[in-house]
Amino acid sequence: MTEGGEERPPPEPRPDREDPATVLVVDDEERVVEAFELWLAEDYRVETATGGEAALAAIDESVDAVLLDRQMPGLSGDELLERFRETGYDCPVAMVTGKDPDFDIVDMPFDEYVSKPVDGDDVRAAVDRLLRIDGYDRRLNELYAVAQKRATLEAEKSGDELADSEEYARLRERQAELRMAVDERVAEMDPADVEWLFRSL
Repeated sequence: MTEGGEERPPPEPRPDREDPATVLVVDDEERVVEAFELWLAEDYRVETATGGEAALAAIDESVDAVLLDRQMPGLSGDELLERFRETGYDCPVAMVTGKDPDFDIVDMPFDEYVSKPVDGDDVRAAVDRLLRIDGYDRRLNELYAVAQKRATLEAEKSGDELADSEEYARLRERQAELRMAVDERVAEMDPADVEWLFRSL
């Protein structure tokens, strides 16, 4: 259900799969993991881990999306994300965290940054977005991730801080490059997907 009481439409399945997507939730707080599992269980298959080593043991090719906390003892979310990518897992990842974003996020290989506190609608919407972009090709995925990082920084930083940041300048340049590169691919997409994508960007 949405906040307004209307029934929330189910997430669109990926084209190559009709069974529920698998979401890995990683957070060192047990109550957070339990809440996320409760919110997602109706629509998804949910795997959980309360630490970095457990997450490394849980992730495999069956995982379609990851919700990852940044601040954890032992392996931090940042370190865990790097390990995921080094090991070859390229599923979409949302950092769901109470840590305020800084310019270091520009080079981090995640797709979305979601600031705590969150509720069930926030979490389900984030997963829906991750699964939807996973059906696009690599350049469209990167464009989405770059646009999300830019929006996150613009919401957190002042105009002067953005103007002084080399990382932010690189992010804007990369977004412009990707927008030019994806024109041909966008022309082949369903109009509804195009509208959603560019609304997200």
